[in-house]
Amino acid sequence: MRNFKFTLQYEGGRYQGWQRQESSENTIQGKLEALLSKMCGQPVKVQGSGRTDAGVHALGQVANAHLETDKTPGEILEYMNAYLPEDIGVIKVEEADERFHSRLNAKGKTYRYRVINSPLPHVLERRYTWSIAEPLDVEAMKRAAELLCGTHDFAAFTSAKKSRKSTVRTLEELRIEPHGDKIDFYFSGDGFLFHMVRILMGTLIETGLGQRRPEEMTEILASKKRELAGALAPAQGLTLMEVRY
Repeated sequence: MRNFKFTLQYEGGRYQGWQRQESSENTIQGKLEALLSKMCGQPVKVQGSGRTDAGVHALGQVANAHLETDKTPGEILEYMNAYLPEDIGVIKVEEADERFHSRLNAKGKTYRYRVINSPLPHVLERRYTWSIAEPLDVEAMKRAAELLCGTHDFAAFTSAKKSRKSTVRTLEELRIEPHGDKIDFYFSGDGFLFHMVRILMGTLIETGLGQRRPEEMTEILASKKRELAGALAPAQGLTLMEVRY
């Protein structure tokens, strides 16, 4: 058995997220496992660096799988791209150490969330952005972002039910870059909780609309209460850009 590392891109709009489900074959992990199992002639389990939500995209998702095959990484890359759906692409296949695990060995991730801030429709980008017609106060959002960076308990910024697992994470950078009527939000950290980036985005947008003060971020973090944070931002604006090892 050889361990292979895959770097993937996908458009998540028509999938039920990354994780395989008993109730649906329409997941990214499910499509990869079905194809690699057919290639190897035996069941294959694919491990991903994390579970992207339904509708979330990726430009740099990483996965790994142990395969019994004589194919080279280049031949596996060619095979996968020949038979995967057009909205899932493999951009790199590498042979990895047998102990490499795409999730357990990950040191950090970067996500981008893209907003269109315009009253006019951007038809060709509607599947990859959150369109907001009202003007956003970028400086207020930047002040809020500064308070969210660092090592905090992000319990208020997750939809996950309470458990014994730690909700402390380090948000290394939250960068906001306006480009005309587009605004890109970059989130880099050592790990992210369920729905964390999308709830942070909803909270930042409410700040940009003047519905919250930037200083409230400190109060929300300290509260650890989900109901005090903002709404869950739509999935389609979110893209996993990079996983670091």
